[in-house]
Amino acid sequence: MTTTRRAFAIGAVALVAGCDRTAGDRGRPTFHFTDITGAEFARKLELTDADGKPRSLADWRGKVIVVFFGYTQCPDVCPTTMAELAQIRTQLGADGDRLETVFVTIDPERDTPEVLKAYVANFGPNVVALRGNAEQTAAAAKEFKVFYAKVPGKTAGSYTMDHTAASYIFDKEGRLRLFFRYGSGAQALASDLQTLIRAG
Repeated sequence: MTTTRRAFAIGAVALVAGCDRTAGDRGRPTFHFTDITGAEFARKLELTDADGKPRSLADWRGKVIVVFFGYTQCPDVCPTTMAELAQIRTQLGADGDRLETVFVTIDPERDTPEVLKAYVANFGPNVVALRGNAEQTAAAAKEFKVFYAKVPGKTAGSYTMDHTAASYIFDKEGRLRLFFRYGSGAQALASDLQTLIRAG
């Protein structure tokens, strides 16, 4: 993790860490991960899917949504996160049908609709990929407080993308609820997702 990404992660956790300590007092369930209910960011997401259809968070009302910003050529964090969510969906059984993964590309230059469609197909049902142009991508990342930057490769024209390694989880009413950092534990994540799926 770069210094910039580390600073973001620390800052994000510091920003919302106080929420967990009082969650029980407000009658909300206790979660394993950072409860950011009521946060003043990540309130909208309006991009197109791999079929060119405009999408927004309201499209998945009634499902628990996991939003993850990444790119298809990511060597580790992105495929690991996507595979983990696919595994959790299977483990949840019937409850897994009420879980949606939303993959937002931070690399629209290479992640064409065709590439994105093929990529998310590797991770089972209830997975959708979203993309925008450079300006729309930047706006979406800013709304979610996601950091990303192009890192030049060893050859001309090649590059990787440095980015925030975290997911944002919304409840069935479309409200932002949890912040989940990469590598924090699949079993704990499955438990939190099931709590939100069965709530209400």
